Amino acid sequence: MPSGLIALLDDVAAIAKIAAASVDDVAAIAKIAAASVDDIGAAVGKAGTKAAGVVIDDTAVTPRYVTGFTPDRELPIIAKIAWGSIKNKMLILLPAALLLTAFAPFLITPLLMLGGAYLAFEATEKIAEKLLHEHEHEEELVDAMADPADLEALQVKGAIRTDFILSAEIMVIALAELSMESLAMQSGALIAVAIGITIAVYGLVALIVKLDDIGLHMAERGSAAVRSVGSGLVHVVPYVLTGLSGLGTAAMLWVGGGIILHGMEELHFDAIPHAVYDGAHSVAVTLGVMIPLIEWLADAVAASIAGLIVGTVIVGAMHLRPKPQPTGEPAACPEEII
Repeated sequence: MPSGLIALLDDVAAIAKIAAASVDDVAAIAKIAAASVDDIGAAVGKAGTKAAGVVIDDTAVTPRYVTGFTPDRELPIIAKIAWGSIKNKMLILLPAALLLTAFAPFLITPLLMLGGAYLAFEATEKIAEKLLHEHEHEEELVDAMADPADLEALQVKGAIRTDFILSAEIMVIALAELSMESLAMQSGALIAVAIGITIAVYGLVALIVKLDDIGLHMAERGSAAVRSVGSGLVHVVPYVLTGLSGLGTAAMLWVGGGIILHGMEELHFDAIPHAVYDGAHSVAVTLGVMIPLIEWLADAVAASIAGLIVGTVIVGAMHLRPKPQPTGEPAACPEEII
Protein backbone atom coordinates (compact mmCIF):
# COMPACT_ATOMS: atom_id res chain seq x y z
CA MET A 1 0.00 0.00 0.00
CA PRO A 2 1.50 3.39 -0.86
CA SER A 3 3.00 5.18 2.12
CA GLY A 4 0.80 8.26 1.56
CA LEU A 5 -2.38 6.17 1.86
CA ILE A 6 -1.05 4.47 5.00
CA ALA A 7 -0.31 7.85 6.54
CA LEU A 8 -3.80 9.05 5.63
CA LEU A 9 -5.41 5.98 7.23
CA ASP A 10 -3.30 6.50 10.34
CA ASP A 11 -4.52 10.11 10.48
CA VAL A 12 -8.14 8.98 10.07
CA ALA A 13 -7.70 6.41 12.84
CA ALA A 14 -6.18 9.04 15.11
CA ILE A 15 -9.06 11.42 14.36
CA ALA A 16 -11.54 8.65 15.09
CA LYS A 17 -9.89 7.97 18.44
CA ILE A 18 -10.01 11.65 19.30
CA ALA A 19 -13.67 11.80 18.27
CA ALA A 20 -14.49 8.73 20.37
CA ALA A 21 -12.71 10.24 23.34
CA SER A 22 -14.60 13.48 22.80
CA VAL A 23 -17.90 11.59 22.74
CA ASP A 24 -16.92 9.88 25.98
CA ASP A 25 -16.03 13.26 27.49
CA VAL A 26 -19.34 14.74 26.34
CA ALA A 27 -21.19 11.78 27.84
CA ALA A 28 -19.30 12.19 31.09
CA ILE A 29 -20.08 15.91 31.15
CA ALA A 30 -23.73 15.13 30.43
CA LYS A 31 -23.77 12.68 33.34
CA ILE A 32 -22.21 15.31 35.63
CA ALA A 33 -24.72 17.89 34.44
CA ALA A 34 -27.61 15.47 34.97
CA ALA A 35 -26.29 14.65 38.43
CA SER A 36 -26.04 18.36 39.20
CA VAL A 37 -29.61 18.91 38.07
CA ASP A 38 -30.70 15.98 40.23
CA ASP A 39 -28.74 17.39 43.18
CA ILE A 40 -30.28 20.83 42.73
CA GLY A 41 -33.71 19.22 42.38
CA ALA A 42 -33.16 17.26 45.59
CA ALA A 43 -31.92 20.39 47.35
CA VAL A 44 -34.89 22.40 46.08
CA GLY A 45 -37.28 19.67 47.21
CA LYS A 46 -35.72 19.52 50.66
CA ALA A 47 -35.69 23.29 51.05
CA GLY A 48 -39.18 23.72 49.61
CA THR A 49 -40.68 21.12 51.92
CA LYS A 50 -39.36 22.92 54.98
CA ALA A 51 -40.81 26.20 53.70
CA ALA A 52 -44.22 24.71 52.94
CA GLY A 53 -45.93 26.20 55.97
CA VAL A 54 -44.81 29.72 55.11
CA VAL A 55 -45.91 29.15 51.50
CA ILE A 56 -49.38 28.17 52.75
CA ASP A 57 -49.50 31.39 54.72
CA ASP A 58 -48.27 33.46 51.75
CA THR A 59 -50.96 31.93 49.54
CA ALA A 60 -53.65 32.44 52.18
CA VAL A 61 -52.72 36.05 52.99
CA THR A 62 -52.45 37.51 49.48
CA PRO A 63 -56.08 37.24 48.21
CA ARG A 64 -57.29 39.80 50.76
CA TYR A 65 -55.24 42.49 49.00
CA VAL A 66 -57.43 42.29 45.88
CA THR A 67 -60.82 42.22 47.57
CA GLY A 68 -62.96 45.25 46.80
CA PHE A 69 -61.48 45.88 43.34
CA THR A 70 -63.24 45.45 40.01
CA PRO A 71 -62.56 42.09 38.33
CA ASP A 72 -60.47 43.68 35.56
CA ARG A 73 -57.93 44.96 38.16
CA GLU A 74 -57.50 41.72 40.11
CA LEU A 75 -54.94 40.00 37.85
CA PRO A 76 -52.90 43.20 37.22
CA ILE A 77 -52.66 43.73 40.99
CA ILE A 78 -51.54 40.13 41.52
CA ALA A 79 -48.97 40.57 38.73
CA LYS A 80 -47.59 43.70 40.43
CA ILE A 81 -47.32 41.87 43.77
CA ALA A 82 -45.65 38.85 42.12
CA TRP A 83 -43.13 41.09 40.33
CA GLY A 84 -42.37 42.86 43.61
CA SER A 85 -41.92 39.45 45.24
CA ILE A 86 -39.46 38.31 42.56
CA LYS A 87 -37.45 41.53 42.94
CA ASN A 88 -37.42 41.11 46.72
CA LYS A 89 -36.11 37.55 46.44
CA MET A 90 -33.61 37.97 43.61
CA LEU A 91 -32.17 41.44 44.27
CA ILE A 92 -32.21 41.61 48.08
CA LEU A 93 -32.85 38.30 49.80
CA LEU A 94 -30.76 35.97 47.59
CA PRO A 95 -27.54 38.04 47.85
CA ALA A 96 -28.14 38.58 51.56
CA ALA A 97 -28.65 34.84 52.09
CA LEU A 98 -25.45 33.93 50.24
CA LEU A 99 -23.45 36.56 52.15
CA LEU A 100 -24.91 35.21 55.37
CA THR A 101 -23.89 31.63 54.68
CA ALA A 102 -20.42 32.72 53.51
CA PHE A 103 -19.50 35.05 56.37
CA ALA A 104 -21.91 34.52 59.28
CA PRO A 105 -23.54 31.06 59.15
CA PHE A 106 -23.94 31.14 62.95
CA LEU A 107 -26.63 33.79 62.48
CA ILE A 108 -28.93 31.53 60.42
CA THR A 109 -30.63 29.86 63.40
CA PRO A 110 -31.17 33.11 65.39
CA LEU A 111 -32.55 34.81 62.27
CA LEU A 112 -34.87 31.86 61.69
CA MET A 113 -36.09 32.16 65.28
CA LEU A 114 -36.57 35.92 64.86
CA GLY A 115 -38.64 35.29 61.74
CA GLY A 116 -40.61 32.61 63.56
CA ALA A 117 -41.32 35.06 66.37
CA TYR A 118 -42.54 37.61 63.82
CA LEU A 119 -44.89 35.07 62.24
CA ALA A 120 -46.23 34.16 65.69
CA PHE A 121 -46.68 37.85 66.51
CA GLU A 122 -48.51 38.59 63.25
CA ALA A 123 -50.85 35.60 63.70
CA THR A 124 -51.58 36.49 67.33
CA GLU A 125 -52.19 40.12 66.38
CA LYS A 126 -54.72 38.99 63.75
CA ILE A 127 -56.52 36.93 66.36
CA ALA A 128 -56.52 39.84 68.82
CA GLU A 129 -57.82 42.24 66.14
CA LYS A 130 -60.58 39.80 65.27
CA LEU A 131 -61.61 39.41 68.89
CA LEU A 132 -61.34 43.12 69.75
CA HIS A 133 -62.57 44.44 66.36
CA GLU A 134 -59.53 46.71 66.13
CA HIS A 135 -59.19 46.11 62.36
CA GLU A 136 -62.44 47.88 61.57
CA HIS A 137 -60.84 51.36 61.76
CA GLU A 138 -58.26 50.37 59.15
CA GLU A 139 -60.96 48.95 56.87
CA GLU A 140 -62.98 52.16 57.20
CA LEU A 141 -59.88 54.17 56.24
CA VAL A 142 -59.36 52.04 53.13
CA ASP A 143 -63.04 52.31 52.20
CA ALA A 144 -62.87 56.11 52.53
CA MET A 145 -60.14 56.45 49.89
CA ALA A 146 -61.76 58.08 46.87
CA ASP A 147 -59.12 57.39 44.21
CA PRO A 148 -59.01 53.71 43.12
CA ALA A 149 -55.43 54.19 41.87
CA ASP A 150 -54.31 55.37 45.32
CA LEU A 151 -56.09 52.44 46.97
CA GLU A 152 -54.47 50.02 44.52
CA ALA A 153 -51.01 51.47 45.17
CA LEU A 154 -51.60 51.23 48.93
CA GLN A 155 -52.71 47.61 48.74
CA VAL A 156 -49.85 46.58 46.44
CA LYS A 157 -47.33 48.27 48.73
CA GLY A 158 -48.77 46.51 51.78
CA ALA A 159 -48.82 43.14 50.01
CA ILE A 160 -45.21 43.46 48.86
CA ARG A 161 -44.13 44.45 52.39
CA THR A 162 -45.86 41.37 53.86
CA ASP A 163 -44.45 39.20 51.08
CA PHE A 164 -40.93 40.46 51.87
CA ILE A 165 -41.18 39.13 55.42
CA LEU A 166 -42.60 35.79 54.30
CA SER A 167 -40.10 35.52 51.42
CA ALA A 168 -37.23 36.24 53.80
CA GLU A 169 -38.45 33.40 56.01
CA ILE A 170 -38.72 31.06 53.00
CA MET A 171 -35.21 31.90 51.83
CA VAL A 172 -33.65 31.51 55.29
CA ILE A 173 -35.46 28.18 55.81
CA ALA A 174 -34.21 27.02 52.41
CA LEU A 175 -30.69 28.25 53.20
CA ALA A 176 -30.66 26.37 56.50
CA GLU A 177 -31.45 23.16 54.62
CA LEU A 178 -28.64 23.84 52.12
CA SER A 179 -25.93 24.83 54.61
CA MET A 180 -23.76 21.79 53.77
CA GLU A 181 -23.92 22.34 49.99
CA SER A 182 -21.45 24.25 47.84
CA LEU A 183 -21.97 27.94 47.08
CA ALA A 184 -22.91 27.12 43.48
CA MET A 185 -25.44 24.52 44.63
CA GLN A 186 -26.89 26.95 47.17
CA SER A 187 -27.22 29.67 44.52
CA GLY A 188 -28.90 27.37 42.00
CA ALA A 189 -31.28 25.91 44.57
CA LEU A 190 -32.21 29.30 46.05
CA ILE A 191 -32.88 30.74 42.58
CA ALA A 192 -35.08 27.72 41.78
CA VAL A 193 -36.90 28.05 45.12
CA ALA A 194 -37.42 31.80 44.62
CA ILE A 195 -38.82 31.47 41.09
CA GLY A 196 -40.74 28.24 41.67
CA ILE A 197 -42.43 29.34 44.88
CA THR A 198 -43.35 32.75 43.45
CA ILE A 199 -44.94 31.20 40.36
CA ALA A 200 -46.74 28.56 42.44
CA VAL A 201 -48.04 31.00 45.07
CA TYR A 202 -49.23 33.76 42.76
CA GLY A 203 -50.51 31.37 40.12
CA LEU A 204 -52.65 29.73 42.79
CA VAL A 205 -53.71 33.14 44.15
CA ALA A 206 -54.76 34.23 40.66
CA LEU A 207 -56.84 31.07 40.29
CA ILE A 208 -58.43 31.55 43.72
CA VAL A 209 -59.47 35.17 43.15
CA LYS A 210 -60.84 34.32 39.70
CA LEU A 211 -62.85 31.31 40.83
CA ASP A 212 -66.00 33.40 41.23
CA ASP A 213 -65.60 34.84 37.70
CA ILE A 214 -65.04 31.34 36.35
CA GLY A 215 -68.14 30.16 38.18
CA LEU A 216 -70.19 33.09 36.86
CA HIS A 217 -69.04 32.34 33.31
CA MET A 218 -70.01 28.68 33.73
CA ALA A 219 -73.38 29.59 35.29
CA GLU A 220 -74.35 31.67 32.25
CA ARG A 221 -73.74 29.07 29.57
CA GLY A 222 -73.31 25.37 28.92
CA SER A 223 -75.36 22.42 30.06
CA ALA A 224 -77.43 22.28 33.22
CA ALA A 225 -74.64 20.41 35.00
CA VAL A 226 -72.07 23.07 34.03
CA ARG A 227 -74.40 25.85 35.17
CA SER A 228 -74.97 24.07 38.45
CA VAL A 229 -71.21 23.75 39.06
CA GLY A 230 -70.76 27.42 38.16
CA SER A 231 -73.44 28.54 40.59
CA GLY A 232 -71.85 26.41 43.29
CA LEU A 233 -68.47 28.07 42.68
CA VAL A 234 -69.99 31.56 42.91
CA HIS A 235 -71.56 30.73 46.27
CA VAL A 236 -68.60 28.83 47.74
CA VAL A 237 -65.74 31.23 46.87
CA PRO A 238 -66.45 33.70 49.73
CA TYR A 239 -66.29 30.81 52.18
CA VAL A 240 -63.05 29.58 50.57
CA LEU A 241 -61.47 33.02 51.03
CA THR A 242 -62.61 33.16 54.66
CA GLY A 243 -61.26 29.67 55.25
CA LEU A 244 -57.94 30.61 53.64
CA SER A 245 -57.61 33.55 55.99
CA GLY A 246 -58.08 31.27 58.99
CA LEU A 247 -55.73 28.68 57.49
CA GLY A 248 -53.09 31.36 56.99
CA THR A 249 -53.30 32.43 60.63
CA ALA A 250 -53.07 28.81 61.82
CA ALA A 251 -50.12 28.19 59.48
CA MET A 252 -48.26 31.22 60.87
CA LEU A 253 -48.71 29.97 64.45
CA TRP A 254 -47.70 26.44 63.50
CA VAL A 255 -44.65 27.43 61.45
CA GLY A 256 -43.55 30.22 63.79
CA GLY A 257 -43.80 28.03 66.88
CA GLY A 258 -42.12 25.12 65.13
CA ILE A 259 -39.21 27.28 63.99
CA ILE A 260 -38.74 28.65 67.51
CA LEU A 261 -38.78 25.17 69.06
CA HIS A 262 -36.36 23.80 66.45
CA GLY A 263 -34.08 26.81 66.94
CA MET A 264 -34.03 26.26 70.69
CA GLU A 265 -32.99 22.67 70.05
CA GLU A 266 -30.24 23.79 67.65
CA LEU A 267 -28.93 26.23 70.27
CA HIS A 268 -28.99 23.42 72.89
CA PHE A 269 -31.87 24.88 74.91
CA ASP A 270 -33.59 21.59 74.27
CA ALA A 271 -35.62 20.89 77.42
CA ILE A 272 -38.82 22.48 76.08
CA PRO A 273 -38.53 21.11 72.50
CA HIS A 274 -37.86 17.60 73.80
CA ALA A 275 -40.84 17.84 76.18
CA VAL A 276 -43.05 18.87 73.23
CA TYR A 277 -41.82 16.08 70.95
CA ASP A 278 -42.02 13.45 73.69
CA GLY A 279 -45.53 14.62 74.59
CA ALA A 280 -46.67 14.38 70.98
CA HIS A 281 -45.21 10.88 70.73
CA SER A 282 -46.89 9.82 73.98
CA VAL A 283 -50.29 11.08 72.75
CA ALA A 284 -49.91 9.14 69.51
CA VAL A 285 -48.84 5.94 71.24
CA THR A 286 -51.66 6.22 73.78
CA LEU A 287 -54.28 6.52 71.03
CA GLY A 288 -52.64 3.61 69.21
CA VAL A 289 -54.10 4.35 65.76
CA MET A 290 -52.45 6.09 62.82
CA ILE A 291 -49.49 6.84 65.06
CA PRO A 292 -47.42 8.87 62.53
CA LEU A 293 -50.40 11.09 61.63
CA ILE A 294 -51.50 11.60 65.25
CA GLU A 295 -47.92 12.35 66.28
CA TRP A 296 -47.62 14.95 63.50
CA LEU A 297 -50.94 16.54 64.48
CA ALA A 298 -50.03 16.64 68.16
CA ASP A 299 -46.65 18.14 67.30
CA ALA A 300 -48.33 20.77 65.08
CA VAL A 301 -50.81 21.69 67.84
CA ALA A 302 -47.99 21.97 70.39
CA ALA A 303 -45.97 24.15 67.99
CA SER A 304 -49.03 26.34 67.43
CA ILE A 305 -49.50 26.74 71.19
CA ALA A 306 -45.82 27.69 71.51
CA GLY A 307 -46.28 30.22 68.72
CA LEU A 308 -49.39 31.63 70.41
CA ILE A 309 -47.51 32.04 73.71
CA VAL A 310 -44.60 33.86 72.04
CA GLY A 311 -46.99 35.95 69.95
CA THR A 312 -49.06 36.92 73.00
CA VAL A 313 -45.95 38.10 74.84
CA ILE A 314 -44.88 40.27 71.88
CA VAL A 315 -48.40 41.65 71.28
CA GLY A 316 -48.67 42.49 74.99
CA ALA A 317 -45.31 44.24 74.92
CA MET A 318 -46.30 46.20 71.80
CA HIS A 319 -49.54 47.35 73.43
CA LEU A 320 -47.80 48.33 76.67
CA ARG A 321 -45.23 50.57 75.00
CA PRO A 322 -46.04 54.30 75.28
CA LYS A 323 -47.86 55.68 72.27
CA PRO A 324 -46.17 58.64 70.51
CA GLN A 325 -47.63 61.97 71.57
CA PRO A 326 -49.06 64.10 68.75
CA THR A 327 -46.98 67.12 67.84
CA GLY A 328 -48.41 70.60 67.59
CA GLU A 329 -50.59 72.67 69.84
CA PRO A 330 -52.49 70.75 72.51
CA ALA A 331 -56.22 70.75 72.18
CA ALA A 332 -58.04 73.25 74.35
CA CYS A 333 -59.84 71.94 77.39
CA PRO A 334 -63.60 72.41 77.58
CA GLU A 335 -63.08 74.91 80.40
CA GLU A 336 -60.73 77.00 78.22
CA ILE A 337 -63.25 77.03 75.34
CA ILE A 338 -65.94 78.31 77.67
